[in-house]
Formats: sequence, C-alpha cells, structure tokens
Amino acid sequence: METSQSNDPCTPPPDPAADDTGCDLVTVPARQGLEAVDILRRGSGEAVGPVLHDDGGDTLGFVVPAGTAAAWDVPGSTCTGTDGRGLRLCPEPPVEGSDWLLPPGEADPATDPAVLRRALGEAARLIEAADSCC
Repeated sequence: METSQSNDPCTPPPDPAADDTGCDLVTVPARQGLEAVDILRRGSGEAVGPVLHDDGGDTLGFVVPAGTAAAWDVPGSTCTGTDGRGLRLCPEPPVEGSDWLLPPGEADPATDPAVLRRALGEAARLIEAADSCC
C-alpha cells in the first residue's frame, strides 16, 4: 500500500545534498505497540527507531527501512511504503493529530523489521496470556 507524502512519517529533504534515508511505517494497535516498545527497549542491543502515535491513542507506528512494506505479512498490522522516494524523518509530527512517542534523533534511524516482527509476536502472546488469565 502506498501513501502520499502528506500521510507519511517521512518528509521531503530540505536540501538535495542532504543524506536521504527512506522509511516505511508499520502501524499496530496501541496496546500491542506499547508492549513491543517495552520489549524492544528491554532487549539486549535491540534498536528501536522512531515511533509515532495518534492523539486518539488507537495506534502506534514504527519507522522501518524503506522496502519493508513489500514483504510485511504480520497479522493485525499494516506496513505503508514510501515507494523508494528517498525521504527522511523530521522532528515535527508528520500528520495532524499525531505525535512522536520516540522522536527522530532520540532513537535509532529505523527499527529492524525482523526484530519488530519478533517483538510484535511476543507482545501479542503476552496480551493474550494477560487477557485469558482472569
């Protein structure tokens, strides 16, 4: 799925000579996303990139390397691609009604998709176990 730049967590670079990096966005339900952030931040050496949340608190978006959307297949999540437009992150929230949970510059450039896939799976299992124990 491709989105326009106005809906993307990446924005056009202000300088053509700037070091452009592409990014895609994996969107998940907020509860699973927050669990995954905790898992990633507790992990030994597991890097977590910028994370976006909506003001309604319904979803979290993980910035992942460009091209991730082509092979993303994790149930309950979506991955929006930038179609290789060579975009880069900026510190301002990219979409009205959203904000950074982990802003660019305070996080790694992007979350490794394989690491994110494992963290989302672990988060789903933890949530399922918590919901079924009571």
